[in-house]
Amino acid sequence: MEKYYYGYDEFKVDVNNLASKLQDENFEAIVGIARGGLLVTQFLAIKLNLRDVFTINSILYDDTTKKENGAVFNVPDLSSYKKVVIADDIIDSGETIENIIKILSDRFPHIEFKVASLFYKQTACVQPDFMEKEATAWIDFFWEVD
Repeated sequence: MEKYYYGYDEFKVDVNNLASKLQDENFEAIVGIARGGLLVTQFLAIKLNLRDVFTINSILYDDTTKKENGAVFNVPDLSSYKKVVIADDIIDSGETIENIIKILSDRFPHIEFKVASLFYKQTACVQPDFMEKEATAWIDFFWEVD
């Protein structure tokens, strides 16, 4: 499997570009998908001046092996918001974000949810609303390998 090292300098440029795409959306809160999306979430929250920062957990991969069933847990209470962005590092198969959007939309049908991701695969069953780069190899993120 081909691998691509994604370093901090590239991340810094990309997360700033992603933040500029979100700037005029007037999001009230941001939800980061743990674990991979947490650093992205922190940077976006600072750039967008969002103080209402939440996390949600989803486990679909065990190292590089995809599990048969993913789990979503630690769902935050978003009942007081109307527009929320969900942030992740990569939309791979799309199953994780699909499950999260379904759970959040079922619990909070009045909220407009948008998805922002640094990387995405065109073959994913769900595409992010805001993205920076297409993933064409396995991404070794600096926060996982350094």
